[in-house]
Amino acid sequence: MIFRRALQRELASVAGATFTVLFSIFVTWTLISILGKAAGGKVASSDVLALIGFSVLNYLPTILILTSFIAVIATITRSYRDSEMVVWFATGQSLARWIAPVLTAGLPVVVAVGLLTFYATPWAKSKSVEYIQRFEKREDLKRVAPGQFRESTSANRVFFVEGSTGGSTVVQNVFVNSVEQNGNSVVVAKEGVIEPDGKGGQYLVLSNGRRYLGQPGQADFQSMEFERYRMRVNSSVPATLDADTPAAAMPTALLLAAKDNRFADAELVYRVSAPLSCVVLMLLAIPLGFVNPRAGSSANLILALLIFFTYNNLTKLFENSVKQEKLSLAMAWWPLHLFALVTVIVLFAWRLNVNHRWHPATLWSAYKRRRLLSSGAVQEGVQ
Repeated sequence: MIFRRALQRELASVAGATFTVLFSIFVTWTLISILGKAAGGKVASSDVLALIGFSVLNYLPTILILTSFIAVIATITRSYRDSEMVVWFATGQSLARWIAPVLTAGLPVVVAVGLLTFYATPWAKSKSVEYIQRFEKREDLKRVAPGQFRESTSANRVFFVEGSTGGSTVVQNVFVNSVEQNGNSVVVAKEGVIEPDGKGGQYLVLSNGRRYLGQPGQADFQSMEFERYRMRVNSSVPATLDADTPAAAMPTALLLAAKDNRFADAELVYRVSAPLSCVVLMLLAIPLGFVNPRAGSSANLILALLIFFTYNNLTKLFENSVKQEKLSLAMAWWPLHLFALVTVIVLFAWRLNVNHRWHPATLWSAYKRRRLLSSGAVQEGVQ
């Protein structure tokens, strides 16, 4: 019990520090990415915080899996480095006795990864898609940011405004370039106001401006001044998810109900793989935590990162194989995890067989014996 409590405290401490670092990195990267999209006019500035929250929620399962893997391997590496494992083995305890406390401590993480992957992450992705689609379907002038050129949803009109007031309903110094049947129409005005037409549509009412009409490259442009000019803009479209909503944004129940849908099956492969990979990686970290007490422990962390990214990329490979109809769902969700579990069993058997010629302890003893013999030979030669 003392060992279990001490191990759980250390795992919680290391996991907390690792999660804080990884979470900060992902939040910073997400913040930079979404702020760049907002500056480029791809998302609304008012939706930045919500989109950051949804993006972080999408990455949270990956962060938790990597946190649990690093926490276990760092804890066991420290035990080897501080020679605590020597005492552990001297008392007749086996490395396999670490499995139960590690899985007990990691069970809440596995449950959290499963809940996030099957329920929270699809909801976050659907809300993110909804926010983006809602911005893309807003009225043309409400999508315009001051100081930026913006194309209309019908792709035949370009807007530019210098400033806006009144909740984006009043704009100043307006420039509008429209492609019409008889040529290009360029309208400039000092002010514009958005007015509804009572039928669900809207008009942009410009005042104190000038309109130019003609063909580019020709000199027969028509010019006129106006005090008031009305221009119809696109109507609002309800912010709902389209029919081509990605499978990642669909609830798990809908994915299970979908039949003969390769995209739904591929998404199920990913969602099933997340909690399974979390369990397998925590078990894999136990035999991988071995380190020479006289050597550094940085190599173990580098190896852990390489294994994690390899595992994650192989999961994506199986997922893409289902999308390309090279594998079925029944043949894609389990082979990788079974191979990883067999690797765990082989590594445990290798670590437990201390008398094996390729065991690290045997290799280290042979290395020290050769060093002693070589130093003795050198001393005899000097004498």
